[in-house]
Amino acid sequence: MVRGFYVACLVVLSSVAAFSQVKSDPATVTFTLDFPGSIPGHYSFRIDQSGAAHYESSGKTLPEEEQDDSFTYDFAASEATRQKIFDLAAQLGYFQKDLDSHRKNMAFTGKKTLMYKDAQRAGTTTYNYTSDVAGQELTGLFQSLSATLEFGHRLEYAHRYQKLALAEELKKMEESSRTSPIVEVQAIAPILRQIINDPGVINVTRARAQRMLESPPKGTN
Repeated sequence: MVRGFYVACLVVLSSVAAFSQVKSDPATVTFTLDFPGSIPGHYSFRIDQSGAAHYESSGKTLPEEEQDDSFTYDFAASEATRQKIFDLAAQLGYFQKDLDSHRKNMAFTGKKTLMYKDAQRAGTTTYNYTSDVAGQELTGLFQSLSATLEFGHRLEYAHRYQKLALAEELKKMEESSRTSPIVEVQAIAPILRQIINDPGVINVTRARAQRMLESPPKGTN
């Protein structure tokens, strides 16, 4: 009888522990894009409700390259971006509905998949193009964030192996920011600081990196 009591207690404790684990798992939003022939041809984000973010991509980083490259990066999303992502996920019903417009003769712009998961619900939707305004905003946010991280990836490679290419990359980045402010520049702050603090990099390039680092964040409201 005593043994049975202990067994029952263990079962209850195990159930409570399992419930606590499930309950403590943070909500996550995942975005994946597959677009063969584009740069990069594949990338994905996984962002949880704390702001912890994981990015990975594969494919060419430049049109002239022959071999594919794989890139992974962990960073902390800003509060504004994290809040925007989860607010839009809520507006989109946590991706439990079909977002694709299903328009005929629509140009292929990549297979996009959004996933949401928390302790109470889960949803997945795949689309080429969505006419939903919130869906367009969330897609654009992830695409802009990917562009920022890929800029950082190219800067890191150039800084390590081809410093003369830094000037051109930063020039492109600076010109791009004039029409479309960089999203989450703080995510690539480490490589920008390395360039700024490197006396082996010409002053003009270091100044551009400094301007990028100090550029105002893109609004996500």
